[in-house]
Amino acid sequence: MQGTQDSSNAAQRTTPAPAPDASMLLVGRDIRRSFPVGERRLEVLHGVDLELGPGQRISLMGASGAGKTTLLNILGLLDRPTEGEVWLDGQEAWSLTTRERALLRNASIGFVFQFYHLLAELNALENTLLPAMIALPPAAYRSRKGEFEDKAAAMLERFGLTNRLKHRPGQLSGGEQQRVAIARALLLDPPLIIADEPTGNLDSATGERVLELLFEEQESRSTALLLVTHDRRLAKRCERVVHMEDGLVQADSTLTMPT
Repeated sequence: MQGTQDSSNAAQRTTPAPAPDASMLLVGRDIRRSFPVGERRLEVLHGVDLELGPGQRISLMGASGAGKTTLLNILGLLDRPTEGEVWLDGQEAWSLTTRERALLRNASIGFVFQFYHLLAELNALENTLLPAMIALPPAAYRSRKGEFEDKAAAMLERFGLTNRLKHRPGQLSGGEQQRVAIARALLLDPPLIIADEPTGNLDSATGERVLELLFEEQESRSTALLLVTHDRRLAKRCERVVHMEDGLVQADSTLTMPT
């Protein structure tokens, strides 16, 4: 009798969890992350669940050390969770091969970081083209290079950078660099934008202009947005505000979008 029960329990433990709601673009389930520190492990995330639907805008808030950036890196497929699942566009990302996951990330996610992460040796147009260079084999990219250049140039011009296409990052202001980063994130029309404190390195006036641009593009394209911010006023412009503390989601509130 005991043996039968043990077999039943083992079967339950090895049965994979069902796929999440297919209407969700991004789903994180029971995400845990720890790091070795000497002979012990530092637990940063303690079992976080998060869902994001197509076109939805969510802000992630919490004090420094709450686990926001760690969670963002895992949901953005940049860092592997110690435990848990990340489903993106119907695929469980961490069960894919490294190459498959890289292709999924490049096609499905555009990143906007606090410190821009532009390549110093490339000009604004070339930095914007990077996702296409990565996504396509060299021969395929060369055959479509003109198409991508026209698209990238049109975006940069729309973002007020008509006379900056050939400028390298060191020749651009912080606000101009962040606009290039947004154009780069949008080049392949990904269904999801992940933005980690995108105005944290800008003065308030420049940051406001950059955010308006980001929100306008997100709305016009019906792109989902996952935004980390310390600014409560900014967070309230999102449909949902998720509060994190000590590696856990403490509150998840739904807001009425401002008109």
